[in-house]
Amino acid sequence: MCGIAGEIAFTRAADVCAVQRMADTMARRGPDGHGAWASGGVALAHRRLKIIDLSERAAQPMVDSDLGLTIVFNGCIYNYRALRDELEAEGFRFFSTSDSEVIAKAYRCWGVRCVERFAGMFAFAIAERDSGRVVLARDRLGIKPLYLSEQEGALRFASTLPALLAGGDVDTRLDPVALHHYFSWHAVVPAPHTILRGVRKLPPATVMTIEPDGTRTQTTYWDPPYERRPEHDGMSERDWSDAVLEALRVAVQRRMVADVPVGVLLSGGLDSSLIVALLAEAGQRDLQTFSIGFEHGPEVEGDEFRWSDMVAQRYGTDHKRWRVSGDEVLGALDDAILAMSEPMTSHDAIAFYLLSQEVSGAGCKVVQSGQGADEVFAGYSWYPPLLGAPGLGDDAYAAEFIDRDPAEMADLLHPRRLPPVDVSRRFVGEHFARAGADDPLDRALRLDTQIMLVDDPVKRVDNMTMAWGLEARTPFLDHELVELAAACPPELKLAHGGKGVLKTAARTLLSETVIDRPKGYFPVPAISHLEGEPLERVRAALTSHAARDRGLYKPAHVEALLADPVGARTGIGSSKLWQVGLLELWLQGHGI
Repeated sequence: MCGIAGEIAFTRAADVCAVQRMADTMARRGPDGHGAWASGGVALAHRRLKIIDLSERAAQPMVDSDLGLTIVFNGCIYNYRALRDELEAEGFRFFSTSDSEVIAKAYRCWGVRCVERFAGMFAFAIAERDSGRVVLARDRLGIKPLYLSEQEGALRFASTLPALLAGGDVDTRLDPVALHHYFSWHAVVPAPHTILRGVRKLPPATVMTIEPDGTRTQTTYWDPPYERRPEHDGMSERDWSDAVLEALRVAVQRRMVADVPVGVLLSGGLDSSLIVALLAEAGQRDLQTFSIGFEHGPEVEGDEFRWSDMVAQRYGTDHKRWRVSGDEVLGALDDAILAMSEPMTSHDAIAFYLLSQEVSGAGCKVVQSGQGADEVFAGYSWYPPLLGAPGLGDDAYAAEFIDRDPAEMADLLHPRRLPPVDVSRRFVGEHFARAGADDPLDRALRLDTQIMLVDDPVKRVDNMTMAWGLEARTPFLDHELVELAAACPPELKLAHGGKGVLKTAARTLLSETVIDRPKGYFPVPAISHLEGEPLERVRAALTSHAARDRGLYKPAHVEALLADPVGARTGIGSSKLWQVGLLELWLQGHGI
């Protein structure tokens, strides 16, 4: 897990100094090493977090002179050892034991389709010495980010948006389409857009090839069908739960590949508890587990320690937990916002930031985490109304999930900030109209897994853990498990109050108390209920000269939100004031 940056210049030499500035901003993503490389119009830089092959043979940028390739890579290829065996059988010889070198040789052997063989999370750039061609790629679920910025006669890329800002010459005007998505879809901004006009992001499951003259081709290499398949005919609920459990077992074991210990972020919910149980079943000893809690808020409990303690005691883990005060939350708020590559409104981001600080401080560099299970296995409350909904189901989805209708959007934003049509509602309609999904719920799960999951929970976990040099691995986003879940009948996923097939699978490993307890979240009362100092922080940002000069919001709407800071909520319970305030805090924090 690392940070990568680079420039591909088409009419001049690459700006090595700009690329180095970009990499320097990502020192916390890769505190264990750094390097840079340039040749003609291409410059690459890397910040390293040592996880696999801790020697300097695995340092990056990695130059393979025999192959004429140079690579920078962020992520982990979990099946790299099996791929290495295949490549050695093809006659390739290795100078390191890293997965980075496996990617380079896999590319030389199989071309851009090598990505189809990778089980893992990745964003990488490969530069060809002889042709001048550069290839960029991102993993299937977008677990590893890759941001792009057009320069005069060049293309830059980096693992974070702020890194591109450090390179300079970025158009920082706000993107009206992205703004509309942000306020319609609780801060989700689908690729290729970001909140800034001058920054785009490579979509998940995408390979982009850039020729020396700037010509580009872009290919999507993974788009699983959300349909019933003939090979699954006749499968019972038990058959499905057995298949899911075996796929998850493989996913968890894959993510133990490392040359350093691997821990687990244990909330005490079904998903993280199941990861711990499967590792214990496999004989994992001295497993480190970590939990965080907060001060209780008005009618909100600040921790779930009773559940995480129960699981840790049952499986004998080396368990550490931390309780964070409201003052500590406030003290970390500005830094957590700066760690966001894009503005993210979920208060879970602050929780992950603080938990990652503690886990990293305890000496752990890699953890598994339960993100993605709710989107993959239909664990949220808005999914049941979508099963068998009329038409394509996009109207039912929008009714459950969209934060603001066009009238409220027009009341919130200055007219010049609004696109001419409801782009967010149109995006949902177009996604639901795509072939390859049987039922409205299938369409919703496809949208949430390929879009919402990528640009909310997945991005949140990457940004907040990597801010402390901590690698997070997400077994519920193993692509083979996601493919299996996509084929599973939706009614089985909705059973037993949501995630039914997963709950059935878990009953052989976890107690009913853990499986059937009410769904929990990372509670951060100091942020989720805007009162006291957090409210004043938001008020100061929204009434500042910077906010007034920006002219983003209509003043009357902001005044109304500030007058009722707790009451203004979206359909899924998010604070509308926090959405508005967080964006302004992020823009001011990054000097935009």
